[in-house]
Amino acid sequence: MKNVIKLGFAVLLTLNVATAKAQNKNTENSTLWEVSGNGLSKPSYLAGTFHIMCSQDFEIKPKVMKALEKSDHFVMEINYTDPAEMAAMQKMYQADQKISDQLSPEDAKELDKVLADYGTDLKKMDHSSSQALYALISTKAIPCPPTEIKLYEIELLQNALKNKKKVSGLEKVQEQLTSINAAYDLKAVIGQLKMGKEYEILLKKMITAFKKEDLQSVYTLFKDDKIMNARQEKAMLTDRNKNWIEKMPDMMKKESSFFAVGGAHLMGENGVIQLLRSKGYTVKPISSL
Repeated sequence: MKNVIKLGFAVLLTLNVATAKAQNKNTENSTLWEVSGNGLSKPSYLAGTFHIMCSQDFEIKPKVMKALEKSDHFVMEINYTDPAEMAAMQKMYQADQKISDQLSPEDAKELDKVLADYGTDLKKMDHSSSQALYALISTKAIPCPPTEIKLYEIELLQNALKNKKKVSGLEKVQEQLTSINAAYDLKAVIGQLKMGKEYEILLKKMITAFKKEDLQSVYTLFKDDKIMNARQEKAMLTDRNKNWIEKMPDMMKKESSFFAVGGAHLMGENGVIQLLRSKGYTVKPISSL
């Protein structure tokens, strides 16, 4: 489990800043939704998560835990209990080509100065992937030391394993990596790194809104194209949502399933909630269980 947490932390650092934008015109606010109808014998649940938070801000609502207890199957974006996925995660932050070899001397020098603000330098990061660079943004933006960080999905996973729930993932690490690469090449990542202070301010506002289950405000904070443009949103949110929706019906038909995905995936015209409704399911916010 320690290795799971370590690797999960690395992946979630990347996703915490990469999947925060969404267009949401729905005023229904909740971090937990019930999925029923369309031939389901038992309801399933959809939980919007905030991947990484400091322990002082961290809370999983009782209704979320109750929904997990009522479910037979716990489903995350990636199955952290799959050994093959664990191996793939270890490779995710390594690169065959050095970062410095992909940059001009001037750009490499500039990146080295930028990395100093993150407590590191190009020499230390040179053999890392773009995803490893991107993860630095969350590392800096989170206002507490690593020992005080809580991972929302990992907390749910530990509870699911304790209660002997079936565990699955909606996508493979390689699929997620393909999406990240399509959204953020090295140049884009460096541009995001330069905005470090803006992310710190943004993350604080997002956490405040998430604690209030005000997902509308969380998403509105990330509508600035400096953070995520339309192409990046398509790769990180829309395309992945549509892929997940093809897998979810079979899971829900077989057994009551609890899906835990980043909150940004829930809302919008191409969000998981709307996509499920378009397939004939009833999806409603849950205030308490």
